[in-house]
Amino acid sequence: MSGVRQRTLGGGGQHVLDYLKRMQAENPAFFYAIQNDSDHSSGNIFWVDSTARMNYTYFGDTVIFDTSYRTNRYRVPFASFSGLNHHGQPVLFGCALILNESESSFLWLLQTWLHAMSGRHPVSITTDPERHIQVAVAQVLPETRHRFCKWAIFRETQEKLDHLYRSHPTFETEFKKCINESETVDEFESRWESLLQRYYIMDDEWLQSMYNARQQWVPVYMRDTFFGEFAVSEGSESLTLFFDGYVNSSTTIQVLLKQYEKAVVSWHEKELKADYDTTNTMPVLKTPSPMEKQAANLYTRRIFKKFQEELVETLANPATKIDDSGTAATYRVAKFGEDHKAHAVDFNSFEMKASCTCQMFEYSGIICRHVLAVFRAKNVLRLPSQYVLKRWTRNAKSGAVVDEHASELPNNSRESVTVRYNNLRQEAIKYVEEGAKSIHIYNVAMNALQEAAKKVASIKNQGSGATQGSSLANGGSQEMHSTEENQTTVYQSSDEKEKKIRELSAELENTNQRCEVYRANLLAVLRDMEEQKLKLSVKVQSARLSLKE
Repeated sequence: MSGVRQRTLGGGGQHVLDYLKRMQAENPAFFYAIQNDSDHSSGNIFWVDSTARMNYTYFGDTVIFDTSYRTNRYRVPFASFSGLNHHGQPVLFGCALILNESESSFLWLLQTWLHAMSGRHPVSITTDPERHIQVAVAQVLPETRHRFCKWAIFRETQEKLDHLYRSHPTFETEFKKCINESETVDEFESRWESLLQRYYIMDDEWLQSMYNARQQWVPVYMRDTFFGEFAVSEGSESLTLFFDGYVNSSTTIQVLLKQYEKAVVSWHEKELKADYDTTNTMPVLKTPSPMEKQAANLYTRRIFKKFQEELVETLANPATKIDDSGTAATYRVAKFGEDHKAHAVDFNSFEMKASCTCQMFEYSGIICRHVLAVFRAKNVLRLPSQYVLKRWTRNAKSGAVVDEHASELPNNSRESVTVRYNNLRQEAIKYVEEGAKSIHIYNVAMNALQEAAKKVASIKNQGSGATQGSSLANGGSQEMHSTEENQTTVYQSSDEKEKKIRELSAELENTNQRCEVYRANLLAVLRDMEEQKLKLSVKVQSARLSLKE
């Protein structure tokens, strides 16, 4: 699985470089890097835009490093870093073209990616079970929980045991049940041993190697770590990846960049739609519980539906106290008729803390039916704040993003320009998002933005002479080293103040234009609502006349 391959982009390398330069010229927070290459045709390339970098500050707790191009025989070695937003949708954290698959290349890529993300380590990362990637993750992200993609292991198992899959069609089903449905380590161990004996494969080297690595891919061993998935049995093989349907084995380098942009726009639109649905629609409540109403107002729509499922299930999962030591007690929770699948919940009524053996909250960030059943038994009517992950709420992106290293950077450094740009951009986006919610808020936000634009223009005019005298020529390339042998040229544009002011002014203008679009859309919705009300009124009057007759 770990053979080193060297590829080349040929003339496509210059096409990619021109694109990246253009993107950075349009947005100074766009980041790209090329590894140790003179003609840009055989060096690894990494890039990430400002939106992806900002999204990482909100949703960078769990990451998927997708290198499926390797097994799917893509024409272009396109890899991506992605995660999950507050709606459970894919969100992009960066892209790469991996032309050299050596250990040092993956080390360089992970180090460069982490540098672009201000050094913030994720809680977990999912990758293919490739040796060079394993080494790179261990060195660059030593505190991050590394999980192997279960789908990749299932696929390779089928290739390695092709004769067994063909001669025993039931093996695949039993194998996946053993992996996905085992709820305890003992249950997994028992099922695994039984499976090997039933099919006489006790000495198979591939299965032995996968068993030795079981703590990095079998779900029952991963429950204590956050991966953002709604069920332990889902695993990485059921995830929707960011570029699914946009990039395939026939995609060329010229087409790739267009498809990359299409995917970014499409997922952004889907996120906006999910935001709109969350803000403007109220879900149907299924219980009289105040906690359900609280959750409906906190979570995004999709996450609430999952919480609601767990809450409704408490009706069929009674909690029975089995141990009590004052403020702390242990409960046994099991579904009617399924006592053999009972879970234990420890609950401290003083601290309002609970932990369940299913570890769903630790794994997905959503509280499980077993803990909710105990809350129900103890008459806990509201969800304690420690069990509401902000990353799953409708306010996941609220609050300004301030880089924790910002104070360490000189005012004229390229890094601080990116920090200031990102912070200002996020504040502008907040006005757009809030302003779209109603005509009144829209007008307030628009007035504030227009007033800010006037002040920026005024300061720009007053300080233009001083700006030119104090600016530094920082347009040269910046060097960073991943190893002694590998150097990366990181291209960063000039941070001349006058240029930045122009860019910020342009950003404000773009924001104004986007506000106009939102306002037009909202007005259209309001007109539709008025038309529907008018039609309904006519129908009501007609019905009343009919009744009188």
